[in-house]
Amino acid sequence: MSFLKAEWRKLALANYEVPPTVLAPYCPYGTQLDLWKGKYYVSLVGFMFLNTKLKGFKIPFHVNFEEVNLRFYVGKEVDGKWRRGVVFIKEIVPKPAITFVANTVYKENYATMPMKHQWLEENKQLLVKYEWKNKGVWQHFEVVTSPEAIEIEVDSEAEFITEHYWGYAHVNDKKTNEYQVTHPRWQQYEIQSYNIQVDFALNYGNGFAFLNELEPTSVMLAEGSEITVEPKQKMS
Repeated sequence: MSFLKAEWRKLALANYEVPPTVLAPYCPYGTQLDLWKGKYYVSLVGFMFLNTKLKGFKIPFHVNFEEVNLRFYVGKEVDGKWRRGVVFIKEIVPKPAITFVANTVYKENYATMPMKHQWLEENKQLLVKYEWKNKGVWQHFEVVTSPEAIEIEVDSEAEFITEHYWGYAHVNDKKTNEYQVTHPRWQQYEIQSYNIQVDFALNYGNGFAFLNELEPTSVMLAEGSEITVEPKQKMS
């Protein structure tokens, strides 16, 4: 049985090209940094969890909620094939029970903060906005797009960012938690404008303060889909 089933919807992604030296210290045992056409990325991602079930059960007041995370991309070779995955610097959610389970079971780095979102379609535009309150300061990530979803091109940057089907979390210097995420290929919306008001040092530590002055290489909005998170396995 899948550990978690849900829908991930309206995923706003701001992708920053960064030096590999920034990410290498966060790379879990047994993985190595993944790159696309010579570029290493870290992504700010905001989205909605919908219809969430934990081991087949809906938990009251924990079915629909926001998440914002900062993640980067890794991989490892398995049976001669490159297995692409993500590592999370931090994941922010509004529900303390979600934080407890994720940090305890999967050894992720979740934090609980007040959050809200807005989805609005009018005047042939789609607005998607995610907000969270950290130490009394509201942060937000907003995109405005065309209202119709389109296919993600093969071998594109957007495909690289969205087509990762494994998660990796540091346990210690000799152990890593590995788990599979399943979902169909996603579609995306054409970005018309975006606004990012995020203090990266406040949210993710001084090692990411430089992102405050950096424009993203690209910004996306993916529609998302139903997903599963499978039970973890330990790499050692």
